Amino acid sequence: MRPLKILFPTLGLLLLSLPAVAQKGEGPLDPSQPTGITPQEIIQKFAAKETQFKEARDNYTYRQSIKIETPEDGGRFEQTWDVLFDDNGRRVENVVFAPQSSLSLVSMSREDFEDIRNVLPFVLTSAEIPLYDISYVGRQREDELTTYVFDLRPRQIQQGKRYFDGRIWVDDHDFQIVKTHGRTVPEFRAGNTKGKRVKPGQENLFPAFTTWREQIDGQYWFPTYTRADDTLRFATGDVRIREIIRYENYKRFGSKVRITYEGQELPPAQQPPKGGQNGQQPPK
Repeated sequence: MRPLKILFPTLGLLLLSLPAVAQKGEGPLDPSQPTGITPQEIIQKFAAKETQFKEARDNYTYRQSIKIETPEDGGRFEQTWDVLFDDNGRRVENVVFAPQSSLSLVSMSREDFEDIRNVLPFVLTSAEIPLYDISYVGRQREDELTTYVFDLRPRQIQQGKRYFDGRIWVDDHDFQIVKTHGRTVPEFRAGNTKGKRVKPGQENLFPAFTTWREQIDGQYWFPTYTRADDTLRFATGDVRIREIIRYENYKRFGSKVRITYEGQELPPAQQPPKGGQNGQQPPK
């Protein structure tokens, strides 16, 4: 991310790891080992479900909106776009709302936009499991759900790649991720960062975020709400960042989506209607 002015720090958008504190709707963390199943078996199960989920979500249309604020000076960045398909069935984005940005303390970087689209709505498929060290933490209630909790850290950071570093909550019934909390990496702080000299005013930092999912069409848990409220500590001074991202109006596109249950494709008569959201509501 490049600064708007050389005197100002820059903002990179994604989460900065926070201490593991209880949030609204969370019960106490039970660190005991799961019964009847091993942590490795849980990882294999949810990674397989995440692979199915990613394929399904790639065949949904939806609206995504983002609002970023710097309370210190009233700066704001907003954008809303629809994720659709063109006449040839190719994925396209149509921006429907994009007022002039008034951010003056930070600016949006390429990594910010990449994170918003690919890392904040974090997906961990079977193919991506080898990229992370995954540690079982325990079990915890999330509203009406009982979840398995895991901490993730990238094993190796490759140049030009973005990664998630934080914690995930996996529903113990559907074996799907229902919540993530952490940050995107790498960050670029003043000094020598991985052999690259970063000057004050050219840093790229990312606020802590939490993403909640809701069950869509009675089947998959899709991201619907991301929130961040953090202070980025640049070499040139601290900047508080508030961020809200919403994912709305999920609708299945055409006939490409295969709705499955326990690995078996449901017949058309048993498949849920297109569109609609139900299940757990994210905090307001």
